[in-house]
Amino acid sequence: MARTGYTLPVFAVAAAKAALMHLREKIDSQLSVEIDLLSETAEISISQVAALDSQSALAVTLSDPGDNLDLTKNTPIWAWVKLSQRQSQALILEAGEGLGKTTSGEPAIYSYARRLFDTNLLPLIPPDQTATVSIILPEGRQLAQRTSNEAFGILEGLALLGTSGISQPLSAADYLEEFRLSLQAKVKVCPGLVFCIGSNGMQVAQRLGIPESAVVQTGNWIGAMLVEAGLYQATSVLLLGYHGKLIKLAGGIFNTSSHLADAKLEIISAAVVAVGGDIQAVRAILDAKTADAAHKKLIELGLAESVFGILAEKISQRATAYVQKYANVALKVGTVLFDRKGEIISQDLHAKELLSLDQN
Repeated sequence: MARTGYTLPVFAVAAAKAALMHLREKIDSQLSVEIDLLSETAEISISQVAALDSQSALAVTLSDPGDNLDLTKNTPIWAWVKLSQRQSQALILEAGEGLGKTTSGEPAIYSYARRLFDTNLLPLIPPDQTATVSIILPEGRQLAQRTSNEAFGILEGLALLGTSGISQPLSAADYLEEFRLSLQAKVKVCPGLVFCIGSNGMQVAQRLGIPESAVVQTGNWIGAMLVEAGLYQATSVLLLGYHGKLIKLAGGIFNTSSHLADAKLEIISAAVVAVGGDIQAVRAILDAKTADAAHKKLIELGLAESVFGILAEKISQRATAYVQKYANVALKVGTVLFDRKGEIISQDLHAKELLSLDQN
C-alpha cells in the first residue's frame, strides 16, 4: 500500500505552532503537535524546539510527503516565532531564507497555507500580543533551482502552496489514466488540443491566452498521449513545454522521464551540427551541465535561434510520424519551446498557425 503524507504548508504550520506553544507553556520539549487541516486533524512530529529568549522560539520539522516522488522529502522546515506588543495584526507571516517571494516581494504563502496558519495559530496568540512567524527552509533556495518556480513568479526559494494538507500518492498508471480521461473529455469539445508538458506549461498557456478547455496535461507520457489524441480524432496538438524536456522528442524519446532516458545535450549537439556549427561549439554543448547552460552557451555563440528552431521542427515531425505509426492517423503537431522562466525561445510554423487559431 502506498503511504500518504502531508504537504509542505502542514509542516511549516506545525513548526510554528510548536514554537508558539513552547513560548506560551514554557515546556521543555514538544514531540508532536495536532494540526487542524480544515477537514480533519493530523499529528505532526517535531524534531526540535527551543526558546531563543523570553519572547522568541525556534522549532524544526522534517517534510514527509509519504510515498510521493517529492523533492522536499525529508527537507527541514524551521519556524522562528516572536511575540511582541499587539500591532494591527495578531499574526504576521514572513519569508525567511529559502522560502520564496513573489515578484511584488510578498512571502510565497498561498491561500490554503494562510488559512492553516490562521486556524492553528490565532487561538494561541494572547489578545495583547502579535506573533511574527518567519518560515525558513535551509535547503529551499537550492531545491527551487530544480523547479520552474520562476515561471510562476516565485523567486529565491520554494512556495507554501496547494489546496490540501494531504499528499496522496498516485502510481504512474494512476497518473496516466487521469491524463487519458482528461484528454478524452476535452477532445469532444475542443479537437485542437494543447499539450502542456509540466506545470509550468500551464502558466505559459494562460499567458498566451489559450483556453483552459483545450489544455491537456501529459506528464512524461507524451508519446502515449499523442497516440490517444490521434485515436480520439483530435485535429491537431500543440506541444507546449520547457525545452529541456521537450527536445527529447527530437531524438525519438517519447517518455521524457529522466529515469528512462536523458540525451538532451547529445540532441542539442546534433542540431548544432545540422545548422553548421563547428566542433568547438559541439564540445561546448557536450561540456554543459544542463540544458539551460547549453542554451546560454548557444546564445553566446549566436546559434540559439537556429538550433532551437530546427529542434522545434524536428519535434513536430517526429511526433507526427509517431502518431501515424501507432494510431494510423495524420495528426498536425506544432511545437513551442520555452526556458525555465517561461520565455518562449522557439516555435515552428505549425505552432504559429495553431496559436493564431486559438487566439481568434
